[in-house]
Amino acid sequence: MIKRDIYTILENRVQEPRRFIQVLWGPRQTGKTTLARQLMEDTEVSCHYASADEPALKGREWIAQQWDFARIKNGTDKTVLILDEIQKIPGWSEVVKNLWDEDTANGVNLLVIILGSFPLLVQSGLTESLAGRFEVIPITHWSFEEMHKAFAWDLDQYVFFGGYPGAADLIEDQARWANYIKNSLIETTVSRDILLMKRVDKPALLLRLFELGCSYSGQVLSYQKMLGQLADAGNTTTLAHYLELLSGTGLLTGLGKFAGQKVRQRSSSPKLIVQNTALMTSLSQKTFQDAISDSEYWGRLVESTIGSSLINAIKGTQIELFYWSSRNREVDFVLKKADSIIAIEVKSTARKTSLPGIEAFAKEFPVRKRLLVGSQGISLKDFLVTPPDQWF
Repeated sequence: MIKRDIYTILENRVQEPRRFIQVLWGPRQTGKTTLARQLMEDTEVSCHYASADEPALKGREWIAQQWDFARIKNGTDKTVLILDEIQKIPGWSEVVKNLWDEDTANGVNLLVIILGSFPLLVQSGLTESLAGRFEVIPITHWSFEEMHKAFAWDLDQYVFFGGYPGAADLIEDQARWANYIKNSLIETTVSRDILLMKRVDKPALLLRLFELGCSYSGQVLSYQKMLGQLADAGNTTTLAHYLELLSGTGLLTGLGKFAGQKVRQRSSSPKLIVQNTALMTSLSQKTFQDAISDSEYWGRLVESTIGSSLINAIKGTQIELFYWSSRNREVDFVLKKADSIIAIEVKSTARKTSLPGIEAFAKEFPVRKRLLVGSQGISLKDFLVTPPDQWF
């Protein structure tokens, strides 16, 4: 079963009285469409599925056509309308609002499920037009527990091959696996989800920034150093904007430095973390055995695995994620929920240029817990299968 917990939520929503538009968003190849199709197969409720990701150009009238078709199927019973890749329709949220309000006024029992792979665009449409009418269900990259249950992967396989279920059957042929990640996921996300949906004046720079981020995943890199390594780099504002776009599509995140003040967090040098380690390893040209044998590289992979797992696990929660550093001392990850702070140090085989900083961090901020992941601490496996909320 794909994303069993999310499927159960969705299945329950179908049985409830019509209240909200259900919005599923998340990166490509994380199971959104599969979830919807499984729901259609399993439920006795009438369903209609349509996708805006098909080659032919579609406008607002396409939404109205699909909506009317679902209304015709509705009759006196509930019908489920599933609209996939909705963010590709300009002005989609205003059309959905008008149609939803019409059904509300007329007592039409039509449950609407919207799927989207570009949260920045989906969210802007929700907040601008659909306030009070929607419920968001984030779909994230697959966790270690999900990949283990579905494909019997061990911990090392997950650290290296990441959490893309569609690529799981290809790992015995690593060249084929890497090409799938690069061509079907990275290239498609950049060219179809970012370049077609948002204005990007320097598309080559966007791709180079992503590649640089994969090379430095698990490390803090200032925008000035990024400028020094990227040709035609523009300025720091451009890089920060492009990093936000990459984060919004589930590729690469720049964690802010914890400082207790939002202004300082936003202006800090980011700690780069891939949201799925497959993105990092598929571009590295290292084999699985090469990576395991290279202790420094494997250490960065482990830290990136922890970072990506935290990034994905806190989506849709009130938990925030940062790093912290001061005077060559560093805390790898900082979790914050309301006034509670959790400091996390990762002890891997990688040689670090900075000294563990939890003690120094605790002198400056009121730390609730100090967690050591790795040798003489919480095992990597136990940490990955524990929801972040349980640490508070």
